[in-house]
Amino acid sequence: MSNYNPQRKRNLYDSKDFKPFALSRTKIQDFLDCPRCFYLDRRCGIGQPPGFPFTLNSSVDTLLKKEFDIYRDMEKPHPMFGEHGIDAIPFTHPELDHWRKNFKGLQYLHEPTNFIVTGAIDDLWVNSAGELIIVDYKATSTSKVITLDEDYRKSYKNQMEIYQWLLRQKGFCVSSTGYFVYCNGDSSKERFGNCLEFSIALLPYVGDDSWVEQCLLSIRKCLESDFIPDPTATCDFCRYRAAVRKHLKDKE
Repeated sequence: MSNYNPQRKRNLYDSKDFKPFALSRTKIQDFLDCPRCFYLDRRCGIGQPPGFPFTLNSSVDTLLKKEFDIYRDMEKPHPMFGEHGIDAIPFTHPELDHWRKNFKGLQYLHEPTNFIVTGAIDDLWVNSAGELIIVDYKATSTSKVITLDEDYRKSYKNQMEIYQWLLRQKGFCVSSTGYFVYCNGDSSKERFGNCLEFSIALLPYVGDDSWVEQCLLSIRKCLESDFIPDPTATCDFCRYRAAVRKHLKDKE
């Protein structure tokens, strides 16, 4: 039996509470996807049903972190850096493990909104100019050429730009170019043989975090309002709720 509670009361926004309000990278994306669903979640405590955990993807993330940590300890570039002409080595910092942990991550108090903006990174590299490079691990299985052009991958770009913004707010020099390390499981083999082989694509992305500041101000305005935002035309949850309401009304 599911223990999902649609009216959870954790970390709800209260305009009368002057303590900083925690706002994760995921919740920023929720607002971008649908202000109405975001408001119902953070103001009313009515969250969307949770998705299932991608445990295989998490395993790939963990193994990649272990692999890059080997080269981090040696202060040497990973072999793929030379293959792709990347002038960098894995970045070392005493808080790196903290920055990579979910529900902790990078944190910055944005004073104009009183939000503590948070986000857990996958990895950081540093180039010879001293610029930090945001790295995000992804796992998939497809016969198609992997690109960042699909609509749903816009959220991946937003994610990287939020991380770039966070590090810049913390005083780091950050490269505008980040990388997605895409591990693609090969399902074309004749048999499994207790082994899933991956090919790795390294996709550069030039980010622009100039939208983040205005977005945070818009989120603050949304949360301060006593009016629920209108449904978003492209939101599956809004369409589902509207269809249910119509069906129930027709049955009355």
